[in-house]
Amino acid sequence: MSPHVFADRPPGQPPERGTVDALISQTRRLLGDVDAVRREATGPTADGTDPEARWQRALYELAVHQLNDLDRHLAQLRDGPATRATPPPPRSAAQRQRGSLLSRVGSAEWNLLTDEATWSEELYRILGRDPDAPALTLDELPALVHREDQPMLTAMVTDCLIDGKPIDGEFRVVRPDESLRTVHMMGEPVLDADGSTASMWAVVRDVSELRRSQRAVSETRDSLQRQRHIAQTEHRLAVELQEAVLPPWRGSLRLPRSTPDAPDTTDGLDVAARHLPSFAGAPSGGDWYDVAELPDGRVQLTAGTLTGHGVAVASAMAMLLGAVRAMALCDTAPDDLLSRLNDLHSGSPASSPAAAVCCRYDPAARTLAWAQAGHPPPLLFRDGAGRALTSPEGAALGAASRAGYGQAEETLRPGDVLVLHTDDLTARLGRNLGRDRLLALAPALTTARGAQECLRVIVDAFGAQEREDDACVLVAQVAGG
Repeated sequence: MSPHVFADRPPGQPPERGTVDALISQTRRLLGDVDAVRREATGPTADGTDPEARWQRALYELAVHQLNDLDRHLAQLRDGPATRATPPPPRSAAQRQRGSLLSRVGSAEWNLLTDEATWSEELYRILGRDPDAPALTLDELPALVHREDQPMLTAMVTDCLIDGKPIDGEFRVVRPDESLRTVHMMGEPVLDADGSTASMWAVVRDVSELRRSQRAVSETRDSLQRQRHIAQTEHRLAVELQEAVLPPWRGSLRLPRSTPDAPDTTDGLDVAARHLPSFAGAPSGGDWYDVAELPDGRVQLTAGTLTGHGVAVASAMAMLLGAVRAMALCDTAPDDLLSRLNDLHSGSPASSPAAAVCCRYDPAARTLAWAQAGHPPPLLFRDGAGRALTSPEGAALGAASRAGYGQAEETLRPGDVLVLHTDDLTARLGRNLGRDRLLALAPALTTARGAQECLRVIVDAFGAQEREDDACVLVAQVAGG
């Protein structure tokens, strides 16, 4: 093969040894730091099922691979090719397990004048060749390459020899045992004194494990992005469904509403309610509240929660709330309403535990009839003090089919404040401590002017707390106080 002349390409100068030593020291310090963080983040207690954890582990592995590779290259650059016969230090089991790229860099030189080829020992190992066999010439080299990649290798070598372009590309090689390895080749022509091409050298490194790590990073990143997209979509749908079925009114509501036949509502209720979402990023749960004016002028107040999150829970909540409204219009008493609601919820597929409280207020008699199903009792505030109403019998919805529910009655007075809330309002404090903190608001609640002001007092006290689940608060103040 005749030499070619590239007079415009002077031979390069090697870097100073001290500079390379400094780079090696920096690389090894960084490698130690990264490896320490990797071991801590991906230790035995790491969750292998979490896509984000898998993605982080893959990134750490990739960083360690590349730093190992950089350390090896810098050492070869400092020591030169004469040290290639020195056997590398033995690798630990952990290094072998994570696919360290140490000792996976080989070199080769092809003399164009004599058509001789010289390979390093490591290149023989990379290509799976017998080290006692002669090195392959440039014409023979494509026989080792996967047939789909042979044209690319031929083009790279031709561009190097004819046009003096550097070699920089990847291709797959087929080893004698039929296994495939991905290698990255970099090289360029070596010029003689008159600028003619005398030989071509190349550095070949096995990047199979590196590419595997990169694929793992890409796949886990894509999986994590898909999971996040699905979670965001489900969260949005759950929130939209929840907002669609909860009462649409804002501010306070006076019930029963005045009519030409009954213009005086001084014995009614002033009602305000608020749905408090979970902290940012948490999935939407199944907490709900409802206020309904019955045909005979009585008022029904309900609140409840379903265990779980997402669209399925929001859908189940919408079904329960629809059933509550339908049974209220049929004049179903609170205890009977919860019994029927329990039968409905127990019979639904994949039903999760649920809790509910149902109150029926008669403004003419100022009496409150109520029942509960595993739910915190209503809190009654009067004359600067507060107390929890004594709960009648009632198991959580879905806990048992054909469960029985008791009903209690309470006589209210003008100015009384009734508070219904779901457990998640005070979940961080626990049910008992949370109830005590709510009862401690009695002086402010009993002097507040209207249900909306009472609600503001409660939200100011509990609304800023970070919650893993959403919560609901419903306040009713007896008019006439």
